[in-house]
Amino acid sequence: MAVDLGGTTIKSARYNAHGIPEESLRIPTPSSRGPDAVVAAVVQAAAALLRPGVRAVGLCAPGLIDTDAGTVRYASNLGLRDTPLAAAVADAVRLPVTLEHDVRAACLAERQLGLGAGVRDLLVVVLGTGLAAGIVSDGRLLRGATGIAGEFGHIPVHADGELCTCGQRGCVEAYAAAGALVRRYRRTGNTAQTAADITARLDTDAVAARIWAEATDALGRALVTSTVLLDHQRIVLAGGMTAAGDRLTDPVRRSLRGGLAWRTAPAVDISPLGADAGLLGAALHALTATEAAPGPGRACRDAPAQAQTSRTA
Repeated sequence: MAVDLGGTTIKSARYNAHGIPEESLRIPTPSSRGPDAVVAAVVQAAAALLRPGVRAVGLCAPGLIDTDAGTVRYASNLGLRDTPLAAAVADAVRLPVTLEHDVRAACLAERQLGLGAGVRDLLVVVLGTGLAAGIVSDGRLLRGATGIAGEFGHIPVHADGELCTCGQRGCVEAYAAAGALVRRYRRTGNTAQTAADITARLDTDAVAARIWAEATDALGRALVTSTVLLDHQRIVLAGGMTAAGDRLTDPVRRSLRGGLAWRTAPAVDISPLGADAGLLGAALHALTATEAAPGPGRACRDAPAQAQTSRTA
């Protein structure tokens, strides 16, 4: 079983041994009511799908994640700081519980079940309200010295460019994230609720077309930097904005190729796993808890004997 804690929605699902969801749930994230309400909602989303035969629960969340401790060190949009999320869920469900960064979880799913299968040098960029990436280098998922490797959204692409919410200027997230698209479009006096509203107007609205072109160019520029540093074999784009299909990939590929005049650009494709890749990756991560004794990051509270015999996570 898995729970994906997002800034807007908490998603949960129960999977069989083949990675097929048997039941799922979506509830709003109550971030406006404070961190205790957020933790309670995650527990609710996990407990609601608990059935006999479930062996473990995988959680994923954005922000600075201490996977070994099962703790959300800091997630600004959720109001969480040093929150032992895995232990809170384990206390309620009495099963092993793991916690992983949401984008690294999506990368894990892509590597095992998607376009990253067999790829030893892989970049998975999740395009949502913000931008982040999962990085596989020489077959290893990178976490970095402080656990925040993959902050792709804060690669600077324009000197003295747009102010980013992180405090830097010119970050790719300030141009190519869904939230940035909407903000930049509204700044011109137009109205849009989502990035999809903007992409639907690309053929009829010059302002929408310009902002979209700037977004895809910024994304391509950031991919140039990442590719030069890490020599990706394949790049996979995931998240809600990939619904734009070729309107996204075609200009991004052009921007990437244009910045790599001296070498061949890696393949850039859209993930086939859809918006629930992080959820599936969290479930895959939870499988490790069923094969190891409980320890840091794998909190366990008196798991029932029946939970040890099924192949469901």
